[in-house]
Amino acid sequence: MNTTESLTDRYIDAAMRTVPDDQRSDLAAELRGSIDDQIEGRIADGADAESAERAVLTDLGDPDVLAAGYTGRQLHLIGPRYYLDWWRLLKLLLWIVLPCAAFGVGLGQVLSGATVGETIGSAVVAVLTAALHVAFWTTLVFVVLERTGHETMDAGPWTPDRLPEPRQRGAGLGDMIASIAFLLIMAGVVLWDHFIGLAPTQPGLSFLDDGLWPWWITGLFAVMALEAVLAIAVYGVGRWTVPLAVANGILNLLIAVPALWLLGTGQLLNPDFFPTIIEGADGATVQNIIATIIGFVIVAVAIWDTTDAALKAARARRP
Repeated sequence: MNTTESLTDRYIDAAMRTVPDDQRSDLAAELRGSIDDQIEGRIADGADAESAERAVLTDLGDPDVLAAGYTGRQLHLIGPRYYLDWWRLLKLLLWIVLPCAAFGVGLGQVLSGATVGETIGSAVVAVLTAALHVAFWTTLVFVVLERTGHETMDAGPWTPDRLPEPRQRGAGLGDMIASIAFLLIMAGVVLWDHFIGLAPTQPGLSFLDDGLWPWWITGLFAVMALEAVLAIAVYGVGRWTVPLAVANGILNLLIAVPALWLLGTGQLLNPDFFPTIIEGADGATVQNIIATIIGFVIVAVAIWDTTDAALKAARARRP
């Protein structure tokens, strides 16, 4: 066997390795004929046989890529047909699953008596593990869909009917009214708790510590008034701006940081509330659990509200 035959045979053999058996002989013959024709053409143009053969095989490129072209085999994990569906679903799942994983693990660690470092470490590991699983299994589903030829829910030709509705910027009259109404309701709950109490069976038993009056509660009402002013300012401007989003973040800090400090030092909740309405040692246990949950909720609400305003301001800056 000469050099030309050896290289050609080796190339054809490499190309046919991934071709189904029922197509192999026909495609091998077709490929060999194409190579021979191209070699003869180069020889006719004055090239020697060995150079012509090497040039032809070089132009043909990787035999696996050539074979994929013959058989229609995909050489990508997820192609353009499914990529956007995969990316949209993956982002949605990450936004939902990762905060839930961090919240759940962190809450469990705190309730079990873990230190701050252990809680943060466990939450980080849980988030990374959840992200890995979400990315892997979501990608695997779309790989199977593409390889088996199944369609996604968004399959079919694109039409203008698929255009998303315009996003609300959170600066309308309804948003302002809702924000002010919520602040008024919260102020009313605080006043009701102090003067009447939140436990129907124990009139006058407040949920919040009486020691918060008058200065801490006055400070809270002052920040809530600033929140109302901010809602009016956003409505007046007609959109969220970066300065307004920064002001919103500062107001969130002015509420969250003191609340967490008071909660951590045992000055936020009335220590007699749950032991009074729940007899025995269970009252103190419930008190600790509720305090932990409230702490997580304070952090989550502050982060969510600050992030939401920042995203609205960023979208409003786009032309």
